[in-house]
Amino acid sequence: MSPDYRPPQVPPVDQVGVEERAAKFAARSIKRESKVSGLERIVSMIDLTTLEGNDTPGKVRMLCRKARRPLGERDCPSVAAICVYPSMVPVAREALEGTDIHIASVASYFPSGQASLDERTDDIEDAVSAGADEIDIVINRGAFLSGDYERVHDEIVAFKKAAGDAHLKVILETGELETFDNVRLASQIAIEAGADFIKTSTGKIKPAATMPVVLVMLQTIRDHYLKTGERIGMKPAGGIRTAKGALKYLAMVKETVGDPWLSPDLFRFGASSLLNDVLMQLEKQRTGRYHSERYLSIS
Repeated sequence: MSPDYRPPQVPPVDQVGVEERAAKFAARSIKRESKVSGLERIVSMIDLTTLEGNDTPGKVRMLCRKARRPLGERDCPSVAAICVYPSMVPVAREALEGTDIHIASVASYFPSGQASLDERTDDIEDAVSAGADEIDIVINRGAFLSGDYERVHDEIVAFKKAAGDAHLKVILETGELETFDNVRLASQIAIEAGADFIKTSTGKIKPAATMPVVLVMLQTIRDHYLKTGERIGMKPAGGIRTAKGALKYLAMVKETVGDPWLSPDLFRFGASSLLNDVLMQLEKQRTGRYHSERYLSIS
């Protein structure tokens, strides 16, 4: 443990103000001329994800083909990353060889984190050794909710060390944190402990990403940047299934932290079902006709 650790002092969250501000983004309409560029940007920000017990090498290879060319031979950006369990990292690494698509792996005994610290750091090291260049871990929610913020901080520090040169995405599992004040505090602890990204959810707990929660996390990132000049990434995950909804998140990002975050280097969507809706909407904007989902691969 850190002998002199003091939890960060964070401002209280104005719940009414946050919810009102988020509601304005939720009601925002996007002009038609901006939609194509926005939809293409969303594709480039997606961490295309499969985290199921029945994942197979064949399923992961299919996902990687879709990641490389989401619309087949038609022009479309590739996604930002493929996110898989550690055992599937070598499969994804081979399938994506020669591309700029990142290999992300959940680790540290995702999603519960119910294992010893040594076991969790070993899990991270194994994923990195297998070829992952991004690691998604979950904070210790039991420690956080019991007020043991030092343990939460020190575990993230250990995870960051285990990840080495790989980017560390720290999942708060906001659906279990109960209050916006807790989300704000957990975000700041993760940032100070070395997170490269903070992320809302595993996708296994409801509610997952919500606009008010994402706004609180973006405000934490903004305030940290204004204080230190350091840019931390943001990843909402779980529950974002439509292009229309994703575009509203882009508006929130632009108006809260600014244009530098409108890049896959600093903003991602954790999604498995979002991509097909974005592709259908992209074809609609380009051709004037909806492209049936049956012409798009499931994975």
